Amino acid sequence: MGMSQRTGIDRAGHRGYPPGMAFIQCSFFSRVLQLSTSMYVVLPQREDPRDTTPYRTLFLLHGLSDDHTIWTRRTSIERYADARGIAVVMPGVGRSFYVDMACGPAFGRFAGEELPAAARALFPLSTRSEDTFIAGLSMGGYGAFRIALANPGSFAAAGSFSGALDVAAMRYDDDPVRRAEWERIFGDLSKIEGSQNDLFALARRMSGSKHSGLRLYQCCGTEDFLYQANVKFRDFARSIGLDLTYEEEPGIHEWGYWDRKVRDFLAWLP
Repeated sequence: MGMSQRTGIDRAGHRGYPPGMAFIQCSFFSRVLQLSTSMYVVLPQREDPRDTTPYRTLFLLHGLSDDHTIWTRRTSIERYADARGIAVVMPGVGRSFYVDMACGPAFGRFAGEELPAAARALFPLSTRSEDTFIAGLSMGGYGAFRIALANPGSFAAAGSFSGALDVAAMRYDDDPVRRAEWERIFGDLSKIEGSQNDLFALARRMSGSKHSGLRLYQCCGTEDFLYQANVKFRDFARSIGLDLTYEEEPGIHEWGYWDRKVRDFLAWLP
């Protein structure tokens, strides 16, 4: 018997609990990465088992020091997704910045192409771009914007929460340990600007394309160490006419802020 998610009353009039969400821990083999990897997936449970309508989907990306488990451990993403009836796919990519690494696997191609295809093959997710969204925090905010801008027509909207949006500025990092890591990821740091890993270059290309209808959501706390990079990208995106919603408020680089903003992002989605 079907049950109303809002009332918790089935068709026979009996009171009960709404269906809620299914939580799946999924390990699978990536041909792009040539290794086994993992993702968490939350799916709205069907009220009617005959219903085969594919789900709208958010690909939700983690930050530099996190993994695919972090959003479910540090936020109420499952509850927020339940309220919106949307599936959420949370992959793990290590410290790759969601790019094809200079000295490492092609995490950009994995996250932007193979992951959506693999998730759709395993779960009842919509293949329509208008039903497909991507967002993330910090490194994942950069990754969400980079993937959406580099794969025009694949996503209806992208969100960045406290994103590391100006990676070309890494060429000024004089810490030898961090600089060595950035070079393993991006290669010659002096060549990021204007490349496929430069959000400003990707945004300019997008602004003149037939896929310029992509909607962007960007937010950052005003006390966040990435605030100036966010202001720089905001001003540039507005100057070239991208459809950008920008929000700022007092805040630092922390989970209380991101828990609020992912809920705001879900409410903002078309």
